[in-house]
Amino acid sequence: MARFDRLSVYTTMLEDGLVPLFYHPDAQAAGEIAAALARGGARLLEFTNRGDGAIVVFRDLVAAHPQLIIGAGSIEDAPTAALFLAHGANFIVAPTFNEEIAKLCNRRKIPYLPGCGTVNEIATAEMWGAEIVKLFPGSVGGPEFVKAILGPRPWTRLMPTGGVSLDEAGLKAWFDAGVCCVGGGSELVRKAWVSEEDFQALETATREVLKRIREVRKRVG
Repeated sequence: MARFDRLSVYTTMLEDGLVPLFYHPDAQAAGEIAAALARGGARLLEFTNRGDGAIVVFRDLVAAHPQLIIGAGSIEDAPTAALFLAHGANFIVAPTFNEEIAKLCNRRKIPYLPGCGTVNEIATAEMWGAEIVKLFPGSVGGPEFVKAILGPRPWTRLMPTGGVSLDEAGLKAWFDAGVCCVGGGSELVRKAWVSEEDFQALETATREVLKRIREVRKRVG
């Protein structure tokens, strides 16, 4: 069962501006990654469902890090979403929109961030209760696509994921365009750092990205 209520999850996403995401098949390594993200200031993370034993690692991750708001990503159907919710998922992220997942999450008051790539998909997801829509893949439309959407639809909240640069120029472009937060995957949780167990580098990078986001938002505001 989720430890954090829906409003708290959304508020944290909006305040931090960053949703780190990763997958690792080993529970100990996943725990080290989560701990490094937390030490760097991240208050939430998305663990993606990309392996046969993902639910087992996810269960251990939730148990070991009660202070973190941990959600499940790459969720394609309602039964899989229900499985992760039963193991403590605080939010559900998907590469596509699925009505049955939306129904399930709405009944449980769990945030659902479906992946959308067109204005019509975004509008449909919002009609089904999505407060924040994952723009996926973010690299396809880019910041210009965000600007085009928010012109006639200023109430839309978008989180680009996939191909999002976390350097100052990249973050400035996205937040200038009007995104509410960004998803940080392989550019943040780098394979080299994980394989070399350089979790200090991940901690430092997380702290720097969060600082950049705060500074960029001040200038945008």
